[in-house]
Amino acid sequence: MSEHSTGGEAAPSDATPGAGAAVEDGARPTADDLMEVVRTVEDPELRMSIVELGLVYGVEIDDEGMTTVNMTLTSPGCPVGPMLQGQIYHMLSQLPGVEDVEVNIVWDPPWDPRTMASEEVKMMLGIW
Repeated sequence: MSEHSTGGEAAPSDATPGAGAAVEDGARPTADDLMEVVRTVEDPELRMSIVELGLVYGVEIDDEGMTTVNMTLTSPGCPVGPMLQGQIYHMLSQLPGVEDVEVNIVWDPPWDPRTMASEEVKMMLGIW
């Protein structure tokens, strides 16, 4: 079982908004393609991408199409965790080549926007 981890940006696709390169006959999307789809998910309170906030720690897909997303929340008591998990599951499971999706909420390392958020998000949140 081969795992692919996320990396650079992928080109947009016509298949799914935010998706990377189109998946061809039996091919699987790359981890980068999947991350681009997840990038479209926003934190409903902050109205910012959960990827740009640094809440998504990684996306992997194996040779069988099993996709795993490891993410965290802004706090352990965050009430939108199940909603975010469901949204990610729904978006990724519709992609050709994705057989199943598991979205894990993890707490290690703890989320710290000063080190995990993009520069743009830090500016929007007033973090210097």
